[in-house]
Amino acid sequence: MKRLYSLKYAYQGIHSMVSEEPNAKIHLAAAILVVIAGLCFDISTTEWLFVVLSIGWVISLELLNTALEQMADFVHTEKNEYIKKIKDLAAGAVLVSAICAFIVALIIFVPKIINNYI
Repeated sequence: MKRLYSLKYAYQGIHSMVSEEPNAKIHLAAAILVVIAGLCFDISTTEWLFVVLSIGWVISLELLNTALEQMADFVHTEKNEYIKKIKDLAAGAVLVSAICAFIVALIIFVPKIINNYI
């Protein structure tokens, strides 16, 4: 029963991130568009693997970034250069993962778009 509660808490964390973080909504919208594109272009199993891993990586880092920001704001309510640096580093990790996911999408979808429409 405790394991079921842990899933409930994990879901609550994801829901909290999606409902409170504008960037999370952007990441989820991009993920949905990429999944739709994957279905439309009938991408291979290997391509799906890279898409799923990229989406999971970005969303996971967004969750960690959100948790870190929430904890930092709770621990230190006033402006603080150390807290700012920590939050900037975590946000940078999300940005790097999003850029890598975008590159994966370009590698997979640009050739398909060129072959089908140009």
